[in-house]
Amino acid sequence: MGCGRVFTTGNVMSRPVTLFTGQWADLPLSELAEKAAAWGYDGLELACWGDHFDVVRAADDPSYCVAQREMLQSHGLDVFAISNHLVGQAVCDIIDDRHESILPAHVWGDGDSEGVRGRAAEEMKLTARAAANLGVEVVNGFTGSAIWHLLYAFPPVTPAMIDEGFEDFADRWNPILDVFDEVGVRFALEVHPTEIAFDISTAERALDALDHREAFGFNYDPSHLAYQGVDVVGFIDSFAERIYHVHMKDVWFSDQPMRSGVFGGHLPFGHKDRFWDFRSLGRGHVPFEEILRALNRAEYAGPLSVEWEDSGMDREHGAEEACDFVHSMDFPPSGAAFDAAFDEGS
Repeated sequence: MGCGRVFTTGNVMSRPVTLFTGQWADLPLSELAEKAAAWGYDGLELACWGDHFDVVRAADDPSYCVAQREMLQSHGLDVFAISNHLVGQAVCDIIDDRHESILPAHVWGDGDSEGVRGRAAEEMKLTARAAANLGVEVVNGFTGSAIWHLLYAFPPVTPAMIDEGFEDFADRWNPILDVFDEVGVRFALEVHPTEIAFDISTAERALDALDHREAFGFNYDPSHLAYQGVDVVGFIDSFAERIYHVHMKDVWFSDQPMRSGVFGGHLPFGHKDRFWDFRSLGRGHVPFEEILRALNRAEYAGPLSVEWEDSGMDREHGAEEACDFVHSMDFPPSGAAFDAAFDEGS
């Protein structure tokens, strides 16, 4: 299950705490690594943008991967996963001008919709090969969706329209996942609005669409579920064997009516009138205690990766306090019932 360290019951070793670098792509990786080590992180989850991890180069040149690992090791850091959310988004999406701002120029090309989707698919295949060269077993990311715009069922949406969306997802992702299988790497979808799966029901449909092939699982992130009203603990219990990676991220949502609701009112993150907003870990409403207990039940032994977002807080302060929070919250499962010792004296 998962990747990274395994629990032991004697000399206890907890799960590594890593920092996802996606929100730090403006910093050179070497500078971020130095900061992350000082904040107390065990490793980095490398984003495939900025200068943090070059997919094309890594897929072609194993020595590049060696150099990236050696640089991280020089700061006492490890790497357990890479993430290519931005390119993955374009595989199934209905392409428009927004995508140009998030895609590499060679993937965007001339902007022709089907061309973009095809080039994004090829880039995700390269991402699997790059991950294998780096020596990690998990690629996190998005899938995009051809049916996200059909979320609200008006004008009327037929079941056939939704079926076609999941069929499109399977048609586009199965060839990508064939490469993941070939190189021994798994893809972990971050279940998230705008993706083919954004709650428990759609996650089940995504697995069904792919015939439950093992190359496809989930990057569990409770922040994208909680404000929707989705059972964040139930998600883990439902997909215990498919939790391939975990993002530790918090979200606040109001217990009172607000000027905007779950859909956000076209208000930017950080706006005082939002019904929900991302918060630094421990400052929102995500029940991390119960989540960690569920992860223990699932025997998840991979990293707990901080994806830090909070529009109202200095990010370096937040990243350090988030690292401390996760280290303080995590705990290994018990190897025996708490009252087992009673029998020893009888």
